[in-house]
Amino acid sequence: MSEICVKSMVVGMVATNCYIVYDAGTKRAVVIDPGDDAGRIGSECRKLQVTPEAILLTHGHFDHILAAEELRSEWEAKIYACEKEAPILADGKLNLVSEFYRGTYSLTADVLVSEGDEVEAAGMKFRVLETPGHTAGSCCYYMEDEKILFSGDTLFHLSYGRIDFPTGSGREMAASVKRLLSELPEDVKVYPGHESETTIGFEKKYNPLAGY
Repeated sequence: MSEICVKSMVVGMVATNCYIVYDAGTKRAVVIDPGDDAGRIGSECRKLQVTPEAILLTHGHFDHILAAEELRSEWEAKIYACEKEAPILADGKLNLVSEFYRGTYSLTADVLVSEGDEVEAAGMKFRVLETPGHTAGSCCYYMEDEKILFSGDTLFHLSYGRIDFPTGSGREMAASVKRLLSELPEDVKVYPGHESETTIGFEKKYNPLAGY
Protein backbone atom coordinates (compact mmCIF):
# COMPACT_ATOMS: atom_id res chain seq x y z
CA MET A 1 0.00 0.00 0.00
CA SER A 2 1.39 3.37 -0.99
CA GLU A 3 2.04 6.03 1.60
CA ILE A 4 2.28 9.11 -0.56
CA CYS A 5 3.40 12.26 1.25
CA VAL A 6 3.84 15.80 -0.01
CA LYS A 7 6.41 18.10 1.57
CA SER A 8 5.99 21.74 0.57
CA MET A 9 8.85 24.23 0.55
CA VAL A 10 8.73 27.92 -0.38
CA VAL A 11 11.84 28.90 -2.32
CA GLY A 12 13.26 31.80 -4.28
CA MET A 13 12.67 35.51 -4.72
CA VAL A 14 8.98 35.23 -5.63
CA ALA A 15 7.97 32.60 -3.05
CA THR A 16 7.56 29.58 -5.32
CA ASN A 17 6.12 26.36 -3.96
CA CYS A 18 8.51 23.45 -4.48
CA TYR A 19 7.16 20.00 -3.64
CA ILE A 20 8.93 16.84 -2.57
CA VAL A 21 6.53 13.99 -3.28
CA TYR A 22 7.55 10.69 -1.77
CA ASP A 23 6.45 7.25 -0.68
CA ALA A 24 7.02 6.99 3.07
CA GLY A 25 7.49 3.25 2.75
CA THR A 26 9.99 3.05 -0.11
CA LYS A 27 11.61 6.47 0.46
CA ARG A 28 11.58 7.12 -3.29
CA ALA A 29 10.81 10.71 -4.26
CA VAL A 30 10.01 13.18 -7.00
CA VAL A 31 10.75 16.92 -6.82
CA ILE A 32 8.31 19.29 -8.50
CA ASP A 33 9.32 22.82 -9.54
CA PRO A 34 12.66 23.32 -7.76
CA GLY A 35 12.78 27.06 -8.30
CA ASP A 36 15.82 27.91 -6.22
CA ASP A 37 18.06 26.87 -3.30
CA ALA A 38 19.11 23.40 -4.40
CA GLY A 39 21.13 22.97 -1.23
CA ARG A 40 18.09 23.48 0.97
CA ILE A 41 15.96 21.15 -1.14
CA GLY A 42 18.67 18.50 -1.00
CA SER A 43 19.01 18.93 2.76
CA GLU A 44 15.27 18.43 3.18
CA CYS A 45 15.44 15.25 1.11
CA ARG A 46 18.21 13.94 3.33
CA LYS A 47 16.25 14.92 6.43
CA LEU A 48 13.27 12.96 5.12
CA GLN A 49 15.66 10.16 4.12
CA VAL A 50 14.24 10.11 0.61
CA THR A 51 15.96 9.79 -2.77
CA PRO A 52 14.76 12.03 -5.63
CA GLU A 53 14.53 10.03 -8.84
CA ALA A 54 12.83 12.61 -11.06
CA ILE A 55 12.27 16.34 -11.34
CA LEU A 56 8.95 17.46 -12.82
CA LEU A 57 8.62 20.99 -14.20
CA THR A 58 5.20 22.54 -14.68
CA HIS A 59 6.70 25.26 -16.90
CA GLY A 60 9.96 26.93 -17.75
CA HIS A 61 10.05 30.21 -15.84
CA PHE A 62 13.15 30.90 -13.76
CA ASP A 63 11.34 30.69 -10.43
CA HIS A 64 10.42 27.06 -11.11
CA ILE A 65 13.65 25.73 -12.62
CA LEU A 66 16.79 27.35 -11.19
CA ALA A 67 17.65 24.48 -8.83
CA ALA A 68 16.85 21.73 -11.33
CA GLU A 69 20.31 21.38 -12.87
CA GLU A 70 22.08 21.10 -9.52
CA LEU A 71 19.57 18.56 -8.23
CA ARG A 72 19.87 16.55 -11.44
CA SER A 73 23.62 16.43 -11.03
CA GLU A 74 23.57 15.52 -7.35
CA TRP A 75 20.87 12.87 -7.44
CA GLU A 76 21.11 11.69 -11.08
CA ALA A 77 17.41 12.48 -11.38
CA LYS A 78 15.87 12.99 -14.81
CA ILE A 79 14.13 16.28 -15.60
CA TYR A 80 10.66 16.11 -17.17
CA ALA A 81 8.92 19.01 -18.93
CA CYS A 82 6.22 19.53 -21.53
CA GLU A 83 7.50 19.30 -25.09
CA LYS A 84 5.91 22.64 -25.95
CA GLU A 85 7.89 24.28 -23.15
CA ALA A 86 11.31 23.26 -24.48
CA PRO A 87 11.91 26.58 -26.31
CA ILE A 88 11.15 28.53 -23.12
CA LEU A 89 13.51 26.43 -21.03
CA ALA A 90 16.27 27.07 -23.57
CA ASP A 91 15.84 30.84 -23.93
CA GLY A 92 16.99 33.23 -21.21
CA LYS A 93 14.52 35.90 -22.33
CA LEU A 94 11.53 33.57 -22.47
CA ASN A 95 12.31 31.90 -19.15
CA LEU A 96 12.70 35.40 -17.64
CA VAL A 97 16.17 34.83 -16.20
CA SER A 98 17.54 37.78 -18.16
CA GLU A 99 14.73 39.98 -16.83
CA PHE A 100 15.28 39.21 -13.16
CA TYR A 101 19.00 38.41 -13.13
CA ARG A 102 22.07 39.51 -15.02
CA GLY A 103 23.05 37.10 -17.73
CA THR A 104 21.07 34.26 -19.19
CA TYR A 105 20.15 30.66 -18.44
CA SER A 106 19.29 27.60 -20.45
CA LEU A 107 17.97 24.23 -19.35
CA THR A 108 17.32 21.06 -21.34
CA ALA A 109 14.91 18.43 -20.06
CA ASP A 110 15.85 14.75 -20.23
CA VAL A 111 12.29 13.71 -21.02
CA LEU A 112 9.70 15.73 -22.94
CA VAL A 113 6.07 14.89 -22.27
CA SER A 114 2.74 15.85 -23.76
CA GLU A 115 -0.98 15.68 -23.11
CA GLY A 116 -2.15 12.39 -21.65
CA ASP A 117 1.31 10.95 -21.05
CA GLU A 118 1.73 9.01 -17.84
CA VAL A 119 4.98 9.69 -16.05
CA GLU A 120 6.04 6.75 -13.93
CA ALA A 121 8.73 7.87 -11.52
CA ALA A 122 9.83 6.70 -8.08
CA GLY A 123 7.04 4.13 -8.09
CA MET A 124 4.39 6.85 -8.55
CA LYS A 125 2.22 7.81 -11.50
CA PHE A 126 1.58 11.33 -12.74
CA ARG A 127 -0.71 12.07 -15.69
CA VAL A 128 0.26 15.07 -17.81
CA LEU A 129 -2.45 17.66 -18.46
CA GLU A 130 -1.43 20.38 -20.88
CA THR A 131 -2.74 23.71 -19.57
CA PRO A 132 -1.47 26.59 -21.72
CA GLY A 133 -2.14 30.15 -20.67
CA HIS A 134 0.65 31.16 -18.31
CA THR A 135 3.06 29.88 -20.96
CA ALA A 136 2.46 27.94 -24.16
CA GLY A 137 3.81 24.73 -22.64
CA SER A 138 2.49 24.93 -19.11
CA CYS A 139 1.23 21.64 -17.73
CA CYS A 140 -0.16 20.09 -14.58
CA TYR A 141 0.66 16.70 -13.06
CA TYR A 142 -2.30 14.69 -11.81
CA MET A 143 -1.99 11.77 -9.40
CA GLU A 144 -5.39 10.22 -10.05
CA ASP A 145 -5.29 7.47 -7.41
CA GLU A 146 -4.29 9.94 -4.69
CA LYS A 147 -6.57 12.72 -6.01
CA ILE A 148 -3.72 15.22 -6.05
CA LEU A 149 -3.03 17.88 -8.69
CA PHE A 150 0.17 19.89 -9.01
CA SER A 151 -1.13 22.88 -10.91
CA GLY A 152 1.97 25.04 -11.39
CA ASP A 153 1.05 28.59 -12.36
CA THR A 154 -2.27 27.64 -13.92
CA LEU A 155 -4.70 27.28 -11.01
CA PHE A 156 -4.23 29.15 -7.72
CA HIS A 157 -6.32 29.52 -4.59
CA LEU A 158 -9.01 32.02 -5.66
CA SER A 159 -6.87 33.00 -8.64
CA TYR A 160 -4.81 31.89 -11.65
CA GLY A 161 -1.40 32.52 -13.21
CA ARG A 162 -0.28 35.69 -14.94
CA ILE A 163 -0.92 35.90 -18.67
CA ASP A 164 1.30 38.86 -19.56
CA PHE A 165 4.60 37.01 -19.97
CA PRO A 166 5.92 35.76 -23.34
CA THR A 167 3.68 33.05 -24.86
CA GLY A 168 0.95 33.75 -22.29
CA SER A 169 -2.69 33.92 -23.34
CA GLY A 170 -5.80 35.00 -21.45
CA ARG A 171 -8.04 32.94 -23.70
CA GLU A 172 -5.97 29.81 -23.19
CA MET A 173 -5.74 30.39 -19.43
CA ALA A 174 -9.52 30.63 -19.13
CA ALA A 175 -9.93 27.44 -21.15
CA SER A 176 -7.30 25.59 -19.10
CA VAL A 177 -8.80 26.54 -15.74
CA LYS A 178 -12.28 25.69 -16.98
CA ARG A 179 -11.00 22.31 -18.12
CA LEU A 180 -9.47 21.49 -14.74
CA LEU A 181 -12.60 22.54 -12.87
CA SER A 182 -14.91 20.61 -15.15
CA GLU A 183 -12.92 17.39 -15.63
CA LEU A 184 -11.46 16.69 -12.19
CA PRO A 185 -13.38 15.48 -9.12
CA GLU A 186 -14.25 18.13 -6.55
CA ASP A 187 -12.27 16.40 -3.79
CA VAL A 188 -8.98 16.64 -5.69
CA LYS A 189 -6.41 18.54 -3.60
CA VAL A 190 -4.58 21.22 -5.56
CA TYR A 191 -0.95 22.09 -4.87
CA PRO A 192 -0.25 25.31 -6.81
CA GLY A 193 2.99 26.97 -7.84
CA HIS A 194 2.38 29.89 -5.48
CA GLU A 195 0.18 30.65 -2.50
CA SER A 196 -1.87 28.20 -0.45
CA GLU A 197 -3.36 24.80 -1.24
CA THR A 198 -6.95 24.47 -2.39
CA THR A 199 -9.40 21.97 -3.87
CA ILE A 200 -11.16 21.65 -7.19
CA GLY A 201 -14.52 21.89 -5.44
CA PHE A 202 -13.63 25.16 -3.73
CA GLU A 203 -12.34 26.70 -6.95
CA LYS A 204 -15.46 25.62 -8.84
CA LYS A 205 -17.42 27.83 -6.46
CA TYR A 206 -15.09 30.78 -5.97
CA ASN A 207 -12.39 31.03 -8.64
CA PRO A 208 -12.87 34.11 -10.85
CA LEU A 209 -12.54 31.97 -13.98
CA ALA A 210 -15.04 29.33 -12.84
CA GLY A 211 -17.91 30.90 -14.73
CA TYR A 212 -16.12 31.39 -18.05
